[in-house]
Parts: sequence; structure tokens; C-alpha cells
Amino acid sequence: MMLFRRPIHAGFALLALALLFVEGCSHRPAHVSTPLAPARIGDSETGVASWYGFPYHGRRAASGEIYDMQQLTAAHRTLPFQTWIEVTNLSNGKQVDVRINDRGPFVKGRIVDLSQAAARDIDMLRAGTARVRLTVIAPRPPAPLVASTPAAIASCFVVQAGAFTDRDRAESLRVTLADRFPPARVVFYTTAAPWRVIVGHDMTRDQATELAIRVRQQTGAALVVAEPTPTPAPPQ
Repeated sequence: MMLFRRPIHAGFALLALALLFVEGCSHRPAHVSTPLAPARIGDSETGVASWYGFPYHGRRAASGEIYDMQQLTAAHRTLPFQTWIEVTNLSNGKQVDVRINDRGPFVKGRIVDLSQAAARDIDMLRAGTARVRLTVIAPRPPAPLVASTPAAIASCFVVQAGAFTDRDRAESLRVTLADRFPPARVVFYTTAAPWRVIVGHDMTRDQATELAIRVRQQTGAALVVAEPTPTPAPPQ
């Protein structure tokens, strides 16, 4: 503490100013990345999680990867990239394993930003946030490469334009979209918001993403999701 009470000599002040000028004119990067030590398996943290999708989908993440909101990834402020964590939603006990490939969240009081797919797995899409426990786990092995057939490539994705607890509201949105975005249909899911308005059919991810942008311009919200499996709707 005594260092802050010593008088500053004029010569020292001039030298410090000169060094500062040289530092400010240098062409070094704004910051130097220091490799982080690997996280220890079993380390845990509890706090609030959020999730992010558009408009970040398709943009470059802090790790250099292209962010894909349909993959099980997450953003954390300090954990090294490629660290795997188990995320437990403390309100319902649901869990998902995700890989850290981005930095964030930058909202005070939140500890992790999940991809849309990860948020869906622990049922926090509608709420937007959830209190969670993060636990560092052993790295997951990469998914095996599987030969794709043309049919598998072309028939995976659709666009979800809305999700409702009320069937009539879902039907109203379907009617609004039917002329411009055929085929628009209402599909029943066994979830908290069971009535989903679905647009498109048998699209690749790129085709669905392009359609989602156009649907979003009209409705304000649209998600790229997997082609739904038909589920019998309850009687009206």
C-alpha cells in the first residue's frame, strides 16, 4: 500500500509517459490469448443459464467454429474450448452434455449460454433461462461418420413458426401462413406447448434456414427443427 504514497519524480513520470506512447503506437494484437489449463473433471458451478439462436446461427464463434444452434454446444466465460460439461436443469432434473466452443454469456448473473438444441433438451426454451448445475465431464468421443444417402440428406428439416398451448391460436397462425408458405400445418407434440405450426417439408438444413429467415420476417419468430414424427392429437 505504501507504493501509492511515494512522490512521483518528474523524470520517472516522463519515462512512464514515453513508454505509454510507445505501447499505444505498437501494432500488437489488442489482447494476447493465453492457453487455459484443462478443466478438472468433476468441477461444478451453479447459476442461471440462458440460450441463444438467431441471429448468431451461422456466425463465427469465439473458438473459430461456425455456430450451429442445432448442435449441443455452449458459451462460457472461462472454461477452455472443447471442454465438455453436463448441464442439469435444477427445476426438472433434465440433463444434457454440451461442448464449450464460444465465449459468454455477457449478461450479469448468468453462467452459461446454451445452444438452442441444448436448451430444448432440458426444456428451457420457453422460459428463456433456468437455474442449472454445470459439471465438467470427460470429453465425448466424436460421432462416427455414417455414409449418407440422398434421401437422408434431403428429408430432415422443417421450419417451426410458432408453438401454442391453445389449438385455435395455432390454427389462426397456420391460416395466416398457408398462402405464402405452403404447406403450413398444425402438428401435435406431447410437450408443454403442444400445438406447433410447421412450414415446409423434407428440406435440407440450408433450405430450412433460408425459409426460416423469410417466415421470421412475417411472424417475428421461426426455428429450424427436425421433421416431426406424427403424434395422434387428442380429441377436441
